[in-house]
Amino acid sequence: MSRLILGILFIILTVLIFYLSKKLYHIIPTPFTLPIFITSLFFVLLLIIFDIPYQTYMIGGQWLDHFLGPLVVALALPLYRQRHLVKKYAKTIFIGVAIGSIIGVTSGIVFAKWFSFEEVIIQSIAPKSVTTPVALSIADSVGGNMTIAAIGVMIAGIGGGAMFAPLMLRIFRIDHPVARGLGIGTASHAIGTAKALELGELDGAISALAMTITAITVSIIAPFLLQWLL
Repeated sequence: MSRLILGILFIILTVLIFYLSKKLYHIIPTPFTLPIFITSLFFVLLLIIFDIPYQTYMIGGQWLDHFLGPLVVALALPLYRQRHLVKKYAKTIFIGVAIGSIIGVTSGIVFAKWFSFEEVIIQSIAPKSVTTPVALSIADSVGGNMTIAAIGVMIAGIGGGAMFAPLMLRIFRIDHPVARGLGIGTASHAIGTAKALELGELDGAISALAMTITAITVSIIAPFLLQWLL
């Protein structure tokens, strides 16, 4: 089977599974039936059961991955629409992102050390809260494994953002859109931001801004925190 046909088949299968997952989510709306979680789980099991290399899936998957860049750029639209509120809460946003970034990196390092993980794993998961390209770059620069880093980013985005963020917001009674967007964007990058947009445009705008600032902040502080805590 040619690479072109194989790539097309994987693209079609991915879109189909995501579509069916959305149907399921509308029927049973729970954190464990979120389309991104169901789709990811399906392909993890598919590749493992049939012993399909990840590189084979990415023949088609890479074309879907290319949409990540335009998606992040598109987040600038709600940010522009809410620019007056962003200016109003600028101080809160920057302080919140700074504290959240430090906690995000530090918590990953401390818990990983607590469970006696190898140093390379700790270095890989430290930047878990930032978007994939940035996290991979940070992990590579500090001696981590980029594959493990990508897994950490996926878990933070899907688990911490898409699946359980709304539940945590309800438990802690966080109902202000700025606070919700700030927490989600700082902790769970683009996947979480997509969920924040479902809560409201202001939530999504603040989350997009927080995601961007967090990427810059973690890029600066992660090497120092790793050197200090390891």
